[in-house]
Parts: sequence; C-alpha cells; structure tokens
Amino acid sequence: MLEKLRMQLASAEALLPLALLGMVLGVLVAALIVLFRFTIEYLQMGLLPGGQPENYEALSLVMRVALPTLGGLLIGLLLQYLFSDARQVGVVHVMERLTYHQGRLPWKNAIAQFVGAALSVASGHSVGREGPGIHLGATSGSQLGRWLRLPNNSIQTLTACGVAAAIAASFNTPIAGVIFAMEVVMMEYALRSFTPLIAASVSATAFTRLVYGPEPAFTVPPLQMGSVLELPYVLLAGIAIGVLAVGFITLLRRFAALLPKAPLWSRTTLAGLITGLCALAVPAVMGIGYDTVSAAMLGKLGLGLMAGIVLFKLVATAAAIGLGLPGGLIGPTLVIGAAAGGAMGLVAGLWFPEHVSSHGFYAMLGMGAMMGATLQAPLAALMAMLELTANPNILLPGMLAVITAGMTASELFNKESVFVTMLRARGLDYRNDPVAQSLRALGIAAVMNRQVVSAARSMCHSDAAALLTDVPQWIVVSDEDEPRALLPASDLGRYLQDAEAQAAVESTDTEAAEIDLLGIPARRRDLSPIGLQANLQEALDVLDRSRTEALFVTRDGTAASKPIYGVLTRQDIESHYRYQGPQ
Repeated sequence: MLEKLRMQLASAEALLPLALLGMVLGVLVAALIVLFRFTIEYLQMGLLPGGQPENYEALSLVMRVALPTLGGLLIGLLLQYLFSDARQVGVVHVMERLTYHQGRLPWKNAIAQFVGAALSVASGHSVGREGPGIHLGATSGSQLGRWLRLPNNSIQTLTACGVAAAIAASFNTPIAGVIFAMEVVMMEYALRSFTPLIAASVSATAFTRLVYGPEPAFTVPPLQMGSVLELPYVLLAGIAIGVLAVGFITLLRRFAALLPKAPLWSRTTLAGLITGLCALAVPAVMGIGYDTVSAAMLGKLGLGLMAGIVLFKLVATAAAIGLGLPGGLIGPTLVIGAAAGGAMGLVAGLWFPEHVSSHGFYAMLGMGAMMGATLQAPLAALMAMLELTANPNILLPGMLAVITAGMTASELFNKESVFVTMLRARGLDYRNDPVAQSLRALGIAAVMNRQVVSAARSMCHSDAAALLTDVPQWIVVSDEDEPRALLPASDLGRYLQDAEAQAAVESTDTEAAEIDLLGIPARRRDLSPIGLQANLQEALDVLDRSRTEALFVTRDGTAASKPIYGVLTRQDIESHYRYQGPQ
C-alpha cells in the first residue's frame, strides 16, 4: 500500500494524499513553532528584569552591551565546536537545499537552528524568530517525506508545506504563509502546490489559535486613508522605504564579507557588541521588537525615537545576520518599516495636519513596504500586512506602497531579494527557470517506461523468443549481472525473424543457436542507474553527467539493486515536457 502511494506521489496530480500529508505536517510544524516560542519566552523571563519578555529597555547600560556580546560569544562557540558540521541554517539554507539537494534538509542543522536562534533572540540580538521557524518547518516536511521514502518531487512539496505552516503559525497568517512559501522560497506559483500548502497552512493556524487565540498579531484600530489625495505621498513613502531596503541589503552583504577568515565565534561576538552599542542609544533595537511595531501603529512613538529605531535597528540587524548569528530578518524588517513609515506619516502630519491620516496608518504601510522590497515579494507582503492587522482599509494604499518600494529596489537599484543576494554571495544560484520547475515537479516513476524485461547477454534462440511473449518495449541487457545496455525489443524481434528466414532457406535448426544481445544489429543505448525517488530534473542531470542515453530505475539507484522498475530515455523526458508544458 505504501509502495503504491509512492508511485502515485511521483505524479503532479496526486493532490489528495499530498493534501492529507500537508495537513498532518501543519499540526506537527505548529507544535514545533509553539515550543520554539515558549523556549524563547522562558529564556527571556530568566534574563530580563521583572521576568517580562521583550523588556530589554529596563536593562542597565552595562547589561545592554554585556548581554548580546556574551550571547554572541556563546552562540559562536556552540556553532563552531558543537555544531561544526551543521552550522548552515536559515531561509538561505532551505533555498539551497531545495535547489541543489532536492529539498533534503539534515536534522542536525535544524537542532543548531533551534538552539542558536533561541539564544540569539533571548540575548537581545536584533533578529527574528520567523526565519528560524521557516527552517524548522521545512526540515519537518523534508524529514517526513524521507521517513516515508517518498519521491523527491513530493519531498520538495512537503518542504514547501513546512515553510507555509511555519509562517502561518508564527504570524497567525494562513494566506501569507502559502504565498510566502511560493513567492519567497520556491519562487514559483504552481497550481499543483496550492492545495497541499493551503492544507498545511490551515492546520498550522488552527493549532496555534488553540494555543494563542484568534486575535491578529497586532491589535490596532481600523485606521484608513483620509482621501485619494494622499496617494502621491504614499507613493513618495514607498520610494523612500525602497531606498531604505536597498541600504539594508547592501549593508548586510558588507557585513557578510567582513572578516571572512576570522573564527566564527569572533564574528558573532562582534555582532553582539555592535548590537549592544546600538542599544546604548536606542534600547528598542534589542530583540524582535513587535512591541515597537504595535506602539508605532498606535501612534505612541515620537519622531526622534522612530528615526533612531530605523537607523540603529538596520545596523544591528545587518550586523547580526551578516556576521553569522542564527536568527531571522523578517521580524526586524517589519520593525524598521513600521518605524520608517510612522516617521514619514508624522512629518506629513506636521505639514498638512488636516489632510493626512494618522501616522499609525503609515506605520502599517511602511511595515509591508519594507518587507516587500527586502524580500522582493509584493503579494506575500500585502497579505501579511492585511492579516497581521486585520484591517482591509490598508489594501489600496498598501498595494501602491509595496509595489513602489519593490520596484525602487529592483528597477532603480537592481537589487534582488535579500535571500537570493545571500545565496549569490555564497557562489550559488537559484535555478527557477520554467523548464527546471516543471521537471522537478514530476517523479520518474510517473514517466518511466515499465514495458521492460531483463536478460543476460547470451541466450539461446528459444529463450530470446520467450522474452518477447509479453510484448515488452525494452530489454535491459546484463553482462556479469550488471546492466550494460538498453535494447529495443523490436530490434531483437527483427533479428529473430531474419534468423528464422535464413534458417528456412538453409534448412538448419535455430532453436539451440546462441545469441549475443550485445552483438546483434540493434540500436542499443548505454545505461546508468537512478533511484526510484528521483525527479525528472535529477534524471536529466544524471544523463548529462554520465553521458549515457538511458536510465534504469532501481529502488536505491545502484546497479546491484533489484528489481528494475522501469527505464527512462532522454527522449522520454523531452517528449513529456513538450506534451505537458510548464506546470
């Protein structure tokens, strides 16, 4: 039954089993996210005055510097010595594994992410918990698929389901979770993926609502734009925040290139020191800062404080992520954007007090615009802005602000998504062209030719004739028990007919005559093995590397493995793509 499920999941049409798996995965990921949040809050209650999470403002001047610096040292030592072979973490790690490793994420890296990120956030570094949550969710999906030994195309879908569930559970944003997984991590919109991703996102959100309640992340009044005459200023705000996103991405890459040969612990300690020095001026830069976002939306922050938050939070976040601390950057971008938008709204209110909306409204716009421009994900940012505030009035001006900020970053300054930028800094690329997307979506079990029989190299005429009784299309010819070539069955049939005709003319007996299947006239193809879990993209890569013309499919992808499930030629892959087109 499980074997039948694996074969079914090799197809892009297997929506029902994938949706059921996605729903189960969503609950597992949500439970993991809740555990992660509880761990962070428990650590914060033990470290911060009054036992209150996010109460970094109450720290003394000395502790504002000491806590993140010592935390950075501890985290660096853990990653360098305890997790030396598993220190690659975060969204960039997930994207790399999706692109180059078929979505197979090691569990050791997820443990390093859980421990390192919890310590990073609790010790006051300017990092978020959503990026680590994405890594934890993606690894959960990957491990579930590997445990069930599903085809690689299904493992990749479950990995994306884990991403969607993590975002949905972290923010209480089921729609944004689905769109984020497609727009930011997978970088493709595919109808085949919507159903399982939605199932995972819904079940994850339902679980976290049982724990935290149904309220949106930020409880704010239903603010709205005063009139359409404000749209030019919204446009200007979008441009300004787009420039701010460019500065953030540039500074992040500069920090990532700083001290490349220095030990990791020294880099993370430096990141903590930079955070501590920023906190001396503006203690609100410490931690994730969602209390700061709420205060900005409620109009409780002054212009000077918001400007300081923008400047110092940007530096502290770029230093933390760039220098190797295992935290996320999505949460801090929301804080930076909310403070920047709120400051611009406050300035406009001073100039035109009767014609401009509350600066809390502009804080909402800035939050979405900064996220959209940094991630180059306008739809995910817009949906996040809507679901985080439960304010539909934000949609029209939000669309303008998000698109303007994103285009400012991408078109005026030629900046890619911060995650793609970090991938390229590692010398990697994200292969998301339509051909690769379509080929990765299908397992070879859905396309391979199963009309195949196996045969030894030498056999008598009667045994060769018996091979053709079931009308196979291909014959896998083995020499010394190792598959050597793929022989068209029609070529063997033609040879047998010619031999029988010649025997009739010469009045000889062909039944006992020996036939060398590697010596008869035929259009044979060289063979390479491939595993049953592989997708069509992997199959094409194997054909290119081995310079062979066909593949034979076994369970584990080795020549010695039995049985042979089917065969796949380069023409099969190309014909299937031409017939199906991009999914």
